[in-house]
Formats: sequence, C-alpha cells, structure tokens
Amino acid sequence: MKTALGHLKVLDLTRVLAGPWATQNLADMGADVIKVERPGAGDDTRGWGPPFLKDADGRDTTDAAYYLSTNRGKKSITIDLASEEGQQIVRELARDADVLVENYKVGTLARYGLAYDDLRPLNPRLVYCSITGFGQDGPYASLPGYDFVFQGMGGLMSITGNADSEPGGGPVKSGVAISDLLTGMYATTAILAALEHRHVSGEGQYIDMALLDCIVAINGYQAMNHFMSGKIPQRMGNMHPNMVPYQVFRCKEGEVIVAVGNDSQYASFCKVIGRRDLADDPRFLTVGLRNVNRDALIPQIAETMLTRTMKEWVPKMEAANVPCGPINNMQQVFEDPQVRHRQMKLSLPHSVGGDVPSLANPIRFSGTPIRYRHAAPTLGEHTNEVLGARLGMSVERIAALKARGIV
Repeated sequence: MKTALGHLKVLDLTRVLAGPWATQNLADMGADVIKVERPGAGDDTRGWGPPFLKDADGRDTTDAAYYLSTNRGKKSITIDLASEEGQQIVRELARDADVLVENYKVGTLARYGLAYDDLRPLNPRLVYCSITGFGQDGPYASLPGYDFVFQGMGGLMSITGNADSEPGGGPVKSGVAISDLLTGMYATTAILAALEHRHVSGEGQYIDMALLDCIVAINGYQAMNHFMSGKIPQRMGNMHPNMVPYQVFRCKEGEVIVAVGNDSQYASFCKVIGRRDLADDPRFLTVGLRNVNRDALIPQIAETMLTRTMKEWVPKMEAANVPCGPINNMQQVFEDPQVRHRQMKLSLPHSVGGDVPSLANPIRFSGTPIRYRHAAPTLGEHTNEVLGARLGMSVERIAALKARGIV
C-alpha cells in the first residue's frame, strides 16, 4: 500500500508520551520506525497499568494500555546506551536514518557521543529532534518536568476550572496530558517541515522542542486578550471569554453544550428556544454586546433551557444549524453514530495473540492512506530482525551481545 512516508527511516529514542506520540504519527503515515528501549525494562509506560494487555490465555502481560496507546506500528529493539557497543549500534542505525527523535535530559546523549553534533558528520541529511521539558537552554534547561507541572507553569490551569467564587472553584488540569500530546504534534510538524527543507537544501537540521514552549504557545487568544487589554484572564468554568452563549446549560433532564459563535447563529438559537425577544434586545445584538452584557443574558437563557430535556433540545438546535451537543462519557463517545461511521476505534493484531483495540489517527489522506500494520510491539520484539537485516549482524554476534546485556 502506498503511504505518505513509506520511504523514511526513523530512529526513535523516546519514551513516555510526547516523543512516542510524534513517532507514532510518523509510523501511521508509513515511516519505518525503530524504537530503542532499555534491555529488560523498556519504556516506562509499559508498566503504567492496570489495565494491562492480556495474552492469548487471558493473563496480564507486562504491557499497559498506556504504552499501547502511543507505540503502534513500530519495531522494538533493546540497546544499552550506556555501553560503548550499544552506542556504536545506535551510530550505525543513525547513519542511514532520515529522522532521529529523542527525549533524554539535556546533555545525556552528548555524554554517550550520540548528540546531533556527533551524528551529523556520519549523516548530514539527518533530521534530529530533541524533546525536553524546558528546552536545550535557559535557566530551567536541566530540570525534569511532567505535563502536570507545565499545565500550571504555562498558564493553562489559571484559565481552566470554575471561578474561585463558585462551588468547586479553583485550578483544574486537563483530563489528558495535553502538554505531551501537543508537543508530540508540534514535533511531528517540525520534523515534516525539516524534511521538506532537506528536499531543497540536501541537509538535515536540529530541532529543539520544549513542553513548556508548546503549552505557552497554545494560550493563543487568551494570551492575546491579555496583551491587548492588560487584564489577566480568569477561570470561567465552561464559559468562553469572548463568545456568548458558549457554555453548558442544565436542561429539564441532562445537560447540553451550546456554542454560538456568531450573530446569525444567535438569532437561530433564540428562535429555537422561543425567545425572539432576546434576539431583538439591543443589548445582545452583536458578539461584543453579548460579551459585555452576559450577566443579563445568561440567566434568561438558563431559565428557558430548563423547560425541555437535553434530548429534546439537541435535535431542534441541530436542525437550525446551532452548534450544540451532549457531554458523552468514554463509552458513549464510541457508541456515537458519527464516531462509529468515521471508524475511530480500531482492532489491530498483536504478537501475543489476537487483536487489541486502538484509536484511529484522525488524518485522512485521499492518495496515501494511514497505515495500521500492528499494535505496539513487545519489548525487543524486533531486535534480531533489525540488527540482522539493517546492520548485517550474524546470529552469533547478536547472541553474544544479548549474553552480555548490550541488547
């Protein structure tokens, strides 16, 4: 099957989430991704369960669902990077690789002779991407960091959660490790851009990605609101700082999200709920006026929404092209007819036997479709294959390396 990146070789020296998310994107698009893991231990997330993958007999394996979520389509080999022989194997693999992605602490791979400056003479076309918490320079560069920390430092938690004056008010983190996932997506974009530049220049380059940078960058319009007004954005629960009504409303039964983004949608919304008076009220005619006068508008809408159930409101608003929707739990998400139609849940073969569930990649190509080859590999599953086929090592040499714990 023709794929977008089937011509590329990727050396993956990452673990946990941000780096593996980036390399899984590349694998989905067809790249040959070799994931290098620690002998006997592997990626930390293999143990981040339960739940764990079950083998053909229904027994728990040592691979957690977390690991499976971000390593499909890759080949796993084990190499001891602290050993000279292990370092030399990585150099040989990097010699003909197109991309290398790593997320070790700043300076770690330099001590092993595996930094970009070490590998560039061997392969000037190599695109080398480093992912760290704070970047390669600056006062915090040497510090460790996790997503939770960056959501706080980067400002996201200052605008997420109910206002301090409301019940349950206070900062709240995202329900997923958003800093890692965003950094993985930004890293994927950066890698593809560097590869495109290589088509023109013939040369690779170094990419420095930081989780803190990425979480700060997605503050987007909230940061611009602050720059332009001088005011510090506050937590507003499910409300939007610029658009009204744009929040969750309680219904006679259930709750509904209403996301009115312009004046025509507002007029349609008022018609649907039987409140033409709100559409004609001069205080609420434009986006800006509704924002300024939200305290007068929202209680009236809230009172009206209580007259019908969520299941009654949603079809009426959808028919009028008013953006709205229910609040689904995870089971309901994958029971939704649109999600089912888009085939967002997959079933992929795994080497321990049988198939395991997985999430589809949301990218849809017309000519080079996403390729789902297999679920995440077991630890070191492809060591013999890669060392033998890619580097030409004999069976005897591979066995000797294994006996000494190098691979």
